[in-house]
Amino acid sequence: MFARDKRIGPYTYVYLVENVREEGRTKQRIIANLGRKEVVVARGDLDRLARSVVRLAQRSMVLSLVEGEVPPNARCQRIGPALLFERLWHEVGCRAVLEELAAGRQFEFAAERAVFLTVLHRLFVSGSDRAAEKWRADYRIEGTEALQLHHLYRAMAWLGEPLADQAGASELTPRCRKDLVEEGLFARRRDLFAELSVVFMDTTSLSFEGRGRRGAWSSRPFERLPPGSPSDDRRAGHGSGRQAAVLRAVARQHRRCHHPVAGRRPVARSF
Repeated sequence: MFARDKRIGPYTYVYLVENVREEGRTKQRIIANLGRKEVVVARGDLDRLARSVVRLAQRSMVLSLVEGEVPPNARCQRIGPALLFERLWHEVGCRAVLEELAAGRQFEFAAERAVFLTVLHRLFVSGSDRAAEKWRADYRIEGTEALQLHHLYRAMAWLGEPLADQAGASELTPRCRKDLVEEGLFARRRDLFAELSVVFMDTTSLSFEGRGRRGAWSSRPFERLPPGSPSDDRRAGHGSGRQAAVLRAVARQHRRCHHPVAGRRPVARSF
């Protein structure tokens, strides 16, 4: 069912019609003649009809303004930042770690969602928790609808609470609950050798001119090849008198690590 206009002689009329199928052909059947178009527009009949349809519609909404009024319950919210960061939040394990730590406190609000909101706000805008509470009104962030300002304050205070066990704490700052979050994330991501699998290891030799970085190698300097080195060193790119190093690489599935050591050949003493 829809409205259409049709010109008959010098006037244009507005009709409410519907499509029907008769004898294998589709036809338009007039349900109501709303009158001459200029009269219907002047009386505001179409606007009232649109407003009444909006109240009953469940799967669509008129987004244009009606007589200068905002359509009922219409608002615009951004969804991009939350969708993007929510995926990263899950993949690195932030949500799981926070929910596990908050389970023992029995918060009456979603503490993990409060932390997510404040982190998302600091990534895109930055500011205080009060600013984050106002900022989230323009964004669609799952699970934050019921959060209030004091919930954000409590979540941040919970992360900053000093732990009873201060083993390993520095002299300047005590160990807080945020340290447990960082340690939990590290434990979830350090799976290079956490299970039995096929591991690929390879070595390659490097050489370069000059003295190189002495600070990192002061306790174990690079070896300088003497003149007349064997031909296999030359094929590896090590000319006479150049600095030499061995680069070790280990790979398993999607994890990789590498580490350079001083030396000119991948021999056992280099490991």
